[in-house]
Amino acid sequence: MTTRARPVAASAFLLSEASEQEMSLSVQVNQVETNAPQYIVELIKRAVEAALQHEQVEEASVSVTLLENPRIRQMNKKYLDHDRVTDVISFPLYEKGEQVVGDIYIGYEQAQDQAADAGVDLEEEIARVSIHGTLHVLGYDHPEEGDRTRSDMWQLQETILSKFSKT
Repeated sequence: MTTRARPVAASAFLLSEASEQEMSLSVQVNQVETNAPQYIVELIKRAVEAALQHEQVEEASVSVTLLENPRIRQMNKKYLDHDRVTDVISFPLYEKGEQVVGDIYIGYEQAQDQAADAGVDLEEEIARVSIHGTLHVLGYDHPEEGDRTRSDMWQLQETILSKFSKT
């Protein structure tokens, strides 16, 4: 699942606790054929940083790109051999012992649909898929089949989301 792509340089939003440590978290959010409002872009940055900080990552460079359904379906088929729309695809772009670098692609339309289907705010679902994608960049995985909500990764994701939602 590791595919080499372009690393990113971006801005960093450091939480108050981070100022005590020498942390360098760089998160860049891009939009391709989407028009998400700025508060969604900022929410994604904060959610990715929250996941990295929860996992005690001190240095990272993560690019997040918002895509519409046709584009994320195309990527899902090309890189993961799944011919369907998905909410998030992640690519870790580093080797063990190196600084965390990764690309995350969020299916913005799919996240909107999932939020509506689950009866949750779009902000909650966007934060959830941002955290989920970040955990994949960090090497976490879940079963492809069955109830993912019972997996360790899902439980960790929801723990981070709960803490994030309270900030």
